[in-house]
Amino acid sequence: MAAGERQRFKKYLRIFWVIVLIPICLLIGCVLAASVGVFGKLPTFNELENPQTYLASEVISSDGQVLGKYYVQNRSNIQYKDISPYLINGLVATEDARFYDHSGIDLRSLFRVFFKTVLGHKSSSGGGSTITQQLAKMLFPRDPKAGKVKLMFMKFKEWVIAARLERQYTKEEIITMYLNKFDFINNAVGIQSASRIYFSSTPDSLKIEQAAMLVGMEKNPSLFNPKNRPKIAMERRNVVLSQMAKYNYLSDPKKDSLEKLALGLHFRAENPDEGLASYFREYLRDNYLRKWCEEHPKADGSKYDIYKDGLKIYVTIDSRMQQYAEEALEQNCKFLQPYFFKELSHRKNAPFDFRITKEETEDLMNSSIRRSDRYMSLKRAGASDAEITKSFHTPIPMTVFTWKTKDHALDTTMSPYDSIKYTKSYLQAGFCSIDPHTGYIKAWVGGIDHRFYKYDHVMVGKRQVGSTFKPFIYTLAVQNGYSPCYEMPNVPVSIPNGTQPPWQPKNADTNDDGRMMTLKEALAKSVDRIAASLTYKFSPQAVISMVRHMGITDNIDAVPSLCLGTCEIPVSSMVGAYCTYANKGIWVQPTFVMRIEDKNGRILDQVKPKTDEALSEQDAYVMLNMMEGVVQYGTGERLRGSRYRLLNPIAGKTGTTQNCSDGWFIGITPNLVSGCWAGFEDRATHFENMEWGQGASEALPVWAVYMLKVYANGKLGVSTDDDFEKPKKPTTIECDCSKYNKQHRDNTGGNPFN
Repeated sequence: MAAGERQRFKKYLRIFWVIVLIPICLLIGCVLAASVGVFGKLPTFNELENPQTYLASEVISSDGQVLGKYYVQNRSNIQYKDISPYLINGLVATEDARFYDHSGIDLRSLFRVFFKTVLGHKSSSGGGSTITQQLAKMLFPRDPKAGKVKLMFMKFKEWVIAARLERQYTKEEIITMYLNKFDFINNAVGIQSASRIYFSSTPDSLKIEQAAMLVGMEKNPSLFNPKNRPKIAMERRNVVLSQMAKYNYLSDPKKDSLEKLALGLHFRAENPDEGLASYFREYLRDNYLRKWCEEHPKADGSKYDIYKDGLKIYVTIDSRMQQYAEEALEQNCKFLQPYFFKELSHRKNAPFDFRITKEETEDLMNSSIRRSDRYMSLKRAGASDAEITKSFHTPIPMTVFTWKTKDHALDTTMSPYDSIKYTKSYLQAGFCSIDPHTGYIKAWVGGIDHRFYKYDHVMVGKRQVGSTFKPFIYTLAVQNGYSPCYEMPNVPVSIPNGTQPPWQPKNADTNDDGRMMTLKEALAKSVDRIAASLTYKFSPQAVISMVRHMGITDNIDAVPSLCLGTCEIPVSSMVGAYCTYANKGIWVQPTFVMRIEDKNGRILDQVKPKTDEALSEQDAYVMLNMMEGVVQYGTGERLRGSRYRLLNPIAGKTGTTQNCSDGWFIGITPNLVSGCWAGFEDRATHFENMEWGQGASEALPVWAVYMLKVYANGKLGVSTDDDFEKPKKPTTIECDCSKYNKQHRDNTGGNPFN
């Protein structure tokens, strides 16, 4: 080689090394600078060990179903063993084929990107980020406002974090963290939420094509959103399948057949107002967990956050029974609503009773207006009363409740004032079902649709209980030695009422007026006069004292009309009190939380219900026998009819308040006690007649349909073969009136109060 040629070769060699070495040296220098924090603070060892992630707290039913979540991000962590291999293989094949061979940074991919993408301007050459680098970016996000130069320096920082993550965690842990962290949009953060929301499945049960679709979303979830862009999502899914075939995770024939399949979405959005037990979940959050977090601090003194700490709240609700209860309540309310609308068609004061004055109507409407979010928002904005009034009388587009559409939503235009009247015209209901032996609430339906009606009619709402209060009066009589077969005259009574005129109750049904009736028959037919006579005999104060032991702590006035259920009590308290009869006289506090665990499964709290020996076992059994008469030949006898044919042991009581404002039925079976209230938002709104407005029409059918569904499911431990257990110690009170000794009546000399 000539001297000149050697000189040119050396020159070109120096230029080559300058071109190659300078970028390499700069690259190494930048990485070293990033490693010592020049480009920003690096996460500490503790932060790498425990990266900040917001975990949703889950409400888990007694049968292991997730009823709902409380979250900032809808994420639940799972373990590597619970992830389908299809997901793992698809992720590696598509995002990082050499994932198991590198230590966080794939140099081959980086050089490919540099030479083909940067120098060769080939956009299809792929990216250089490894799964670990992507995880680093998710765990320690970039500044969204950063410019291009800063973003480049942040990239070096992510390389360092990725290398440290590789030293800190195994490959399996890195993939698990990645899939737990990734946001699949549509409120699906993490692979567990994504599997459930997009396919109603779990990460370990995903099919190949389902896993491929979710993996495909990881390139750009908004672009490849299967809900809004199914065609593009399918094309991306097929790219993932091709990658899986390329790296021998899938055969070509299998790939070809899978590419022809539809996406097969079973999309189910997770909305706090939707899904099972929405009223229960809202009460649990606002009235129970908020207080629990205050009273149960962490070891460091800080408070638990149900939106971030991933608590597991195990509740007593059974998802199957909850579903049956919601279906039964909807079925009956939907059935009755047209009859009420028919009544409204000829009411001048709709939806209120024709006897309600104009002034009373205005008071009811103004009260509802002042409670509304719209009113409070306008007040906060400084609007005058005239401006608020104008706003409420100006038609606007809105969505209101209806039974006529599948999703119960109707888009319409009306004024907010008219919408309040419209809202008040829908029949409401609350239903609660309790295991009497444990106090566990198994089903809780607080209303007809939580999206439109937030008020809970199980635990929060209090309504007049009507004749469902009468069993407590008869219980006091039984405790004082009265037999169910004891006869009393069904005649007018005049009961002193303090400084007020004497109270003279009248029976709703006059067919049995004037004749002698046994206590069992009087209870079965809900005779007001006999209940009033017994209350006067034992005193309202004695009745109140007794029901306090049965868990009813609400304010009750000690007045003679107490026996007719003029007091206002929640559904949950009434059903809880009736459980005492099925539990041999022991009241068990209605309970809806069993235990609470932290995100690692450590038990933080276990709930033990309170109990009270309210009645003797014998008296409780006698009362069950008396209330069986309600179903056999009394106000609840339609349960035995051809529509329901419930012929098994059932005790219970209907209730209907004045003007049909409230309808009740509480039914007792050996292993389940359930109750329903039905009525309208205002007591001034109600059915005009007893045909549809009584408890036997508004509430009893809900109980009946619910129980039929429960009995049909043999896995719930509730059977038509169950019977009420007789006391070990025989009762001294005769329950069979055919054997009742006439002498028991003669000894009183014909005076029922002797």
